[in-house]
Amino acid sequence: MRIAVGGIQHETNVYAATTPLEAFILGGGWPGWQKGAQIEATLGAMNLPVAGALAALASDARVGAANVVPLMWAAATPSGRVEDAAFNALADEMIERLLDAGPLDGLYLDLHGAMSTVSHDDAEGELLARIRVRMSEALPIVVSLDLHANISRRLFDLCDAIVVYRSYPHVDMDESGARAARLLMARIERGRPLAKSMEHIAFVAPLTAQCTLAEPAQSLMALLECTETEKGLASMSWASGFPLASVAGRHQTVLAYADDPIKAERVTAQFAEAIAAQRARFAEAPLSPDAAVDEARRRVALQPGLPIVLCDTDDNPGAGAASDNTAILRELVAQDAYRAVVAVICDSHAAHAAHASGVGSRIALKLGGRAATSSNAPYEAMFIVERVTDGRFTGTGPMWRNSAIDLGPMALLRVEHTDVRAIVSSRTMQAADRSIFRHVGIEPETMQVLALKSSVHFRADFNAITSSVIVVR
Repeated sequence: MRIAVGGIQHETNVYAATTPLEAFILGGGWPGWQKGAQIEATLGAMNLPVAGALAALASDARVGAANVVPLMWAAATPSGRVEDAAFNALADEMIERLLDAGPLDGLYLDLHGAMSTVSHDDAEGELLARIRVRMSEALPIVVSLDLHANISRRLFDLCDAIVVYRSYPHVDMDESGARAARLLMARIERGRPLAKSMEHIAFVAPLTAQCTLAEPAQSLMALLECTETEKGLASMSWASGFPLASVAGRHQTVLAYADDPIKAERVTAQFAEAIAAQRARFAEAPLSPDAAVDEARRRVALQPGLPIVLCDTDDNPGAGAASDNTAILRELVAQDAYRAVVAVICDSHAAHAAHASGVGSRIALKLGGRAATSSNAPYEAMFIVERVTDGRFTGTGPMWRNSAIDLGPMALLRVEHTDVRAIVSSRTMQAADRSIFRHVGIEPETMQVLALKSSVHFRADFNAITSSVIVVR
């Protein structure tokens, strides 16, 4: 069997600045635009759906590596609506490579499910519609989606099946791609489509409440996996939705695929009811920056040792924020915090100024607050430049393992006369991997307070070295 493989990944925060094609070309937390054989060579060892699918197909005797046709794969850091020209360029390249691939038995796509463009709220649905116009309507297509997908009826109808990640933090991205590839092979061997059912749940919980390491999502995901096995389903998925998409199709979704349509409809309806029954538990109790820092200092005094995490969820670039808010930094300085680090403040101007000034120098900066969507002004202070780097390193944690990360020129800055530091980058990436700290010479477990611009993904790599988490808003 000949199977084509490709992907386009973007999570769109409609309140952020638009996303140009350059963002996909450069990458950032993930590698930039990959084409053909580059996909396996660059992404093969990473925790990505496309990597898991490639491995599963190559090891399947019905396919084998020689019959896998790599198309293209591109991802950009979450940000605003994708510019139409960028989306058209990516979609055109995907379709052109599909048309040039020759006869195919199936197609696997690594997508997100919450991508919007300037003209299309449902970008994944638009991509599949364009593919279906140019390819055979009978071509089996299976896609994998992020847990935060807002799945449209259009996308659901255009795919033979959809597989969704089962973990947040997303430590199972590669396994999700492998599950999708195996489901595609089962669909091809079956010779006809599976019965499928979809249920929407109107509310979408805050990102910090969707973590599958905590309740109620942890028990709901366990129930889903048990239901899939006990009911003999080909596949079952739950997408908890992306609240910052703010489009008409924003919702949670339950999907089921089976031989029996009645069975599929029954399980989706029952699981949707189980989610709705937990609505009150999908809540959070964030603190203001001043209250959060005060609480962190209190906890450090009571239980010295492992650091406290301040979760700066509103400025999380993993959800499209600018990552340049300095409210927590100001408060850490104001309350004279000790061994405290803020990561990562994205300010290319400050990073380049630190490089020009040199390690050990004293420099006046207006840090952060530069993006059009910033909610606060730059933080003006004297800083000591403790380290400068090129921003290129390899991820080491469960999510970003083996990923080649490029954040542009970076600097470790300490606010003068304090023990408060900021890791500054030129490109955005949420602070969800300890390699970010080690790259600038800090072992994060030696700190008392870690202010991380991340909502949940940091838990995959930081839970083992931190004592507690305080959500800040």
